[in-house]
Amino acid sequence: MSTAGRLIAFEGPEGAGKSTQMARAATALRGDGRLVEATFEPGATALGIGLRETLLHARAAAAPAPLAELFLYLADRAQHVRQVIAPALAAGAVVLTDRFSASTIAYQGYGRGLDLERVTQADAWARDGMTPRLTVLLDLPVRVGLARAHGDDDRFHAEDVAFHERVRGGFHRLAAADPETWRVIDATQPADAVHAQVMAALRDALEGA
Repeated sequence: MSTAGRLIAFEGPEGAGKSTQMARAATALRGDGRLVEATFEPGATALGIGLRETLLHARAAAAPAPLAELFLYLADRAQHVRQVIAPALAAGAVVLTDRFSASTIAYQGYGRGLDLERVTQADAWARDGMTPRLTVLLDLPVRVGLARAHGDDDRFHAEDVAFHERVRGGFHRLAAADPETWRVIDATQPADAVHAQVMAALRDALEGA
């Protein structure tokens, strides 16, 4: 899929501060004079709103099984790409998304234990060839992140530490496999230090764009 803009994904384990850092980055890039579309997964479309409620807040009896969970995330992504991301990129925007494909591979592949090859193939179909120019991984120890996220009713926060360790390990494997388009940033640093490193990575990726 050919696009005029650039797609940047913010990824990380629970409590990493993705939403806060992405919002700061969007403000800074707009200050640079860039057109910016800030979005997120799941739930950035009318279809996605209902999917988000099921995926993140369903009671135990109604929670999707791992394979169903994967398909729901991919349905959200397919709609997100076509309805939000692709039009914004075609308009020349820098699109910042709070979670994208890497989260599916890390959470449903590594975390849930679904077949990684099949998860990766299904995700590629759902995103229709859309690939981030840069993926920013905000990383921190699992227990630190879960403590930060304490009190949120996101059902993933109720998963055991072993699940979240597998997810974090999955992110690191993805980053190690593609160092040219991933930047790993220590999210335990003060917020201003994290922001400075995020902006350095973004400006480097967007140079000449």
